Amino acid sequence: MDIRHQIDASKMSSYQWLIIAVTTFLNALDGYDVLAMAFTATSVTKEFGLSGSQLGWLLSAGLIGMAVGSLVLGPFADRYGRRKILIVALAINAVGLFLSTTANSALELGLWRVVTGLGVGGILASATVITSEYANARRRGMAVSIFTAGYGVGATLGGMGATQLIPAFGWRSVFLVGGLLTLLAIALVVVLMPESVDYLRARRPEGAAAKLQRIAGRLGLEGDVNPGPAPVSAGKQQGSVAVLLSPRYRTASILLWISFFVIMFGFYFANSWTPRLLVESGMTEQQGIIGGLMLTMGGTFGSLLYGVLTTRWDARLTLMVFTVLSAVTLVLFITTSPLPLLAFSSGVVVGMLVNGCIAGLYTVAPMTYEPGVRTTGVGWGIGIGRAGAILAPIAVGALLDNGWNPHQLYIGVAVVVLLAAVALFRLRPYEEIASSATNQPASRATTG
Repeated sequence: MDIRHQIDASKMSSYQWLIIAVTTFLNALDGYDVLAMAFTATSVTKEFGLSGSQLGWLLSAGLIGMAVGSLVLGPFADRYGRRKILIVALAINAVGLFLSTTANSALELGLWRVVTGLGVGGILASATVITSEYANARRRGMAVSIFTAGYGVGATLGGMGATQLIPAFGWRSVFLVGGLLTLLAIALVVVLMPESVDYLRARRPEGAAAKLQRIAGRLGLEGDVNPGPAPVSAGKQQGSVAVLLSPRYRTASILLWISFFVIMFGFYFANSWTPRLLVESGMTEQQGIIGGLMLTMGGTFGSLLYGVLTTRWDARLTLMVFTVLSAVTLVLFITTSPLPLLAFSSGVVVGMLVNGCIAGLYTVAPMTYEPGVRTTGVGWGIGIGRAGAILAPIAVGALLDNGWNPHQLYIGVAVVVLLAAVALFRLRPYEEIASSATNQPASRATTG
């Protein structure tokens, strides 16, 4: 049995959970970084005299950077190593945060927010794959869900910290603290994080066998390490975006991209527009804010719930169920707005289910591709998902201006989210199976 199959079949060791803890901390930093602009929006607007549209571009700058970072740095991680590119992405993120503290205009701040986003995109692509690869088969969904829940924790703690930092030290202190925490994250990755096992198996860089043996020892695996055969696509084309659209992966990639786009669209619609649309549907401004907080409150629990369920049921099918229920509860949420207590309760459920869908995407995406193109596949999925995130506030705003009411908007978004369930129905994971003739692992990918 090679090291990949040993990890899948063995119990999770304390070192594996430590790796998950480090990647979760990285995702918490991402939650902090991505929302840092939201935390400081009021102070920045006052200092630079921003209009609503200018602030909107600043809020979107980080998301644009994230999309580009995921698309560009993901393929580099497959070619040069997940751990190495993760460190590079963290360094880019730190630079963007530190430079944000020096901004003297909205244009400068927007530029540094794009740089910060580039780093965040690379961090997400690499850390998601490392989390998936170092979890065993049974706990993989749980591990990725814990990783995903880190985002909400980071965003919540960041918001609480910002309320203390801004009055005392000004809005620049929020970015400074983020940069310092990112330096801590770099140190943790350098000291504690191993290279991806599947990268070492697929690319076979110099010293790969010795590195795999050391990793196996830290994981508590006994005996000499058998890396198994290199995947069929190992070579010049490995890590290339072209592989994602090759006959082998074309259908899987398109289905995954559709799922990422529409689920991220629904996620950012719910999180961006809920307070405003609840007011439009008859609630007070304070009730609208509470409704938005209910979605956030449910988010972390939803990620963990998804992970718990995947220890008993298939990750893809569980994600399909979450997607369908998300669409249903989005409609329920807005139709119960005349009854605030019921609406707030359903809002918690919406937050749980939509965030569970994000955890599901991060679980299913690495399982869709073989090791040599895994971070490329995840990076492109995240990048295209961010396109949906960027489009959601713009599209909903335009529809609102054209006379759509909140009920129509929520029903329309629910229909869009349902498209993910249709796409996921045909999506199948990449599999490594044992050849009966040679008793050696062979690789295959199925897409329907």
